[in-house]
Amino acid sequence: MRILTRILSFTRNNSQIISFTQKRLKTSVSPEKCSTPHSLGLVLGVYSNENDMLDTGQLTPNATKFNEVCNGRLYELLRIAGPLPKRGECRLLFNIEQNFSTIAVCGLGDKCLGYNEEELIDEGKEAIRIASAVGCQKLQELNTNKIYVESFGNSESAAEGSSMGLWSYEGQRKDRLYTSQMELYTENNFEYDMEAWDIGMHKAEAQNLARQLMETPASIMTPTKFAQNVVNVLCDSGVNVEVKVRAWAEAQKMNAFLAIAKGSAEPPIFLELSYYGTSSNEKPIVLIGQGTTFDSGGLSLKPLEELQHMRGSMCGAACVVATCRAIASLKLPVNVRGLIPLCEHMIGANTVRSGDVVTAKNGLSLEIQHTDKEAPLVLVDALLYAENFNPKFILDVGTLHNDMKGALGEAAAGVFTSNDAMWQELEAAAVHTGDRVWRMPIWNYFTGTVKNSCSVDIQNVGQGRGGGSCKAAAILREFVPLNVDWMHVDAMGVMTTNGNNFEYLKNGMSGRPTRTIIEFLAKGIKLDANVEKKNKF
Repeated sequence: MRILTRILSFTRNNSQIISFTQKRLKTSVSPEKCSTPHSLGLVLGVYSNENDMLDTGQLTPNATKFNEVCNGRLYELLRIAGPLPKRGECRLLFNIEQNFSTIAVCGLGDKCLGYNEEELIDEGKEAIRIASAVGCQKLQELNTNKIYVESFGNSESAAEGSSMGLWSYEGQRKDRLYTSQMELYTENNFEYDMEAWDIGMHKAEAQNLARQLMETPASIMTPTKFAQNVVNVLCDSGVNVEVKVRAWAEAQKMNAFLAIAKGSAEPPIFLELSYYGTSSNEKPIVLIGQGTTFDSGGLSLKPLEELQHMRGSMCGAACVVATCRAIASLKLPVNVRGLIPLCEHMIGANTVRSGDVVTAKNGLSLEIQHTDKEAPLVLVDALLYAENFNPKFILDVGTLHNDMKGALGEAAAGVFTSNDAMWQELEAAAVHTGDRVWRMPIWNYFTGTVKNSCSVDIQNVGQGRGGGSCKAAAILREFVPLNVDWMHVDAMGVMTTNGNNFEYLKNGMSGRPTRTIIEFLAKGIKLDANVEKKNKF
């Protein structure tokens, strides 16, 4: 009994102590002190000779102004922190200035970087994209509430790098990742161009939209769900969307497209997008995007390592949708028609077989030798349908053949066209955006290999080995309306990225070449305007 009494007494006393301690904690610690303080970050740049370890570097003009505000502490601590950051690197400096908890100083390489004729890229602009992306990513890792970015001398490139670098696909995550707010820094007499920043943001947001559409699992992003997403995204942007169903495609005799779609339980959809930015008398530019929301390869089943990425086979469709939204947001004075055939290429009871023959609306017969080389068949009917709009020119985007991935990898998208002027404009746009393109041959040699059968007009593989991407382009050319300029972009190699080759694009779907096409269309408008001025005089 004595022992029991002592235990009860001890327990009672300790409970009183615990209760007293809890009361003290409640009264002495306020929620404000426990919560994470609101943090601001700033991304600045520094030039340096990356081959000289002893180089003292040079801050950007804006960083120099900020260094003066800090009484020289920015540069002083940067030099103490070790070797100056190279391109793709940054140094985090803390509590330098009272308004910012963290400053990210990012490497820009040599101050004289510019257009590299051999690499076909503006290395100065690319360095800015990389620097702004890396700086924002490092600050976001610290859960920085708001990130301010300097212009680095090119506000458009800074906006592109920052926006694309911060974006990540969260899709079906229950616990969302922390996302920092980001904007251009305009205080302390910083140099900036707000109009250019807005243009860069529109382009980056367009590419991020394409990434979003491509990353979404194919079980969610079916042709029908894709169409619903497009209606929601574009109708508020001033782009008209018409959703056409299987019966309409049958009436249009889109037999090649329907042949690929019939293996899936998901019904095919044909989207027609319309944007009018100028007089209705102006011929429209027709953009065509391959919309295979999942490509299994059919009976010629793809290997597992390829299947895991085939939700992105609608890269062309995503690119066209994103481009149309950007054009509308930028209010470009151009008329555009977007044509998007949407379907799944699956194995089913009614799936297309090797050796099957379909006849297109123009009367040409196509033999399907290999069911995994179906991409041209998805696009040919859209090319024929484009004739109804008397287009200024046609540009189609798709993921047609793995040969393009083997030839160029992630470095560039392959381009096929017989129009030198169009190619030069697209190449110039790619130099500006850093999203490169490379011209591929479309010789009659390749046409001969796919038109070498006695029983059909065209075969989807043709004769001879290799040249798969060129053969696919040769097939498409047979369905381009007469006297209409045409360009084909094969984005197979740039569909995905490993997260290492471009610091502003994380591992996954890339959304390329969206920005290059937007810039190409914008440059074309400027060139047309200049030609009209010259003609007046």
